[in-house]
Parts: sequence; structure tokens; C-alpha cells
Amino acid sequence: MRSPRTIEAARGGDKLALTTLLRGLQDPWYRFCLGLLRDPDLATDAVQETGLRFLKQISGFRGDSQLRTWSLGIAINVVREMKRRRQRHASGSSEATTDLAETVGDPAPSVGTSAEFVETREVLRQTLADLPDRQREAVVLRFFEDLSVEETASLMGCAAGTVKATVHQALRSLRKRLSPLA
Repeated sequence: MRSPRTIEAARGGDKLALTTLLRGLQDPWYRFCLGLLRDPDLATDAVQETGLRFLKQISGFRGDSQLRTWSLGIAINVVREMKRRRQRHASGSSEATTDLAETVGDPAPSVGTSAEFVETREVLRQTLADLPDRQREAVVLRFFEDLSVEETASLMGCAAGTVKATVHQALRSLRKRLSPLA
């Protein structure tokens, strides 16, 4: 799917290669955007904008990082811009509902799922949603997108130590809020 040959062809404008790359990257972009925006419709909009920017910028991809990591850099910029616009237009509008189900990767509860499990899962979703944006961004990149500390730092525009500290703060907050459930 993302072979060097396909990437090179896409950089040269090959439509089939571009389509192949876009199809392979849409799911990671969606999970990432949903985890940060907490709204499926906004996440879909962010994926579309990310795809457009990806198409415009792919010729500049040098291969210094993995294509997925590089493209998540585009997605993170789109999400940040969307959040800034939402904050500017937020006066008088209601906040989007939180739904991190797809980010957490939980399927719909099965018939045999206990009420306690469903409640715990919902508390986890809400706890993730309540993290400050920067902490949620770091957690989503590190654990849901499985990026290294260095890749996360590069995408967040900070030092690796800052990512470690931010993730540590987020995990401490999650542990503190989730400890009564243990």
C-alpha cells in the first residue's frame, strides 16, 4: 500500500498512487481527528481538509519520516485551525457532544456486556474528553496512533521531554479519576 514506489509515483502526480495512499490514510486520520475534536461530523470535515492538503503537499514529502507520521502533521494543523475557528465562533453556540467510542476502539456493547463494563467504558471516554487539549493530543498520538515520543514531539512542535511530561500528567490525571473504578 505505502511502498516507496507508490509514494514516489504519488509525488509525481500518479492518480492511482494518490488514491491508494488516500484510502490507506483516511482511517488513521479519522481516528486521530475524532480523538481531538470529539465530534464525528467535525472529524469527517477535518479528514476531507487533510486529504486536500495532503494532495497539494505530497510532492514536497522528502521521506524523512514515515508517510503516516508526516500526514498526521497535516491533520494536526487542520484540527488546530478548526479549534481556533470554533473558539472564535463559540460565543452563543453550544459545545459539540462528546463521542470517543471510535477513538477508544470499543465496539457497541454485546448482549452479554455487563452494565458495570458499559459504565466503566463511558467514564473512560468522558475522562479522556475532559483532558486539556494538549494532553489529549499527546495521548492520542502516543497510544492511539502508536507514535514514538520523538514523532509525537515533532508533530506537536515541542521537545521529547515535553511530550513525556505531558503524557505523564495526562496518565496521572486519568489514574486519579479512574481509581475509584478499580
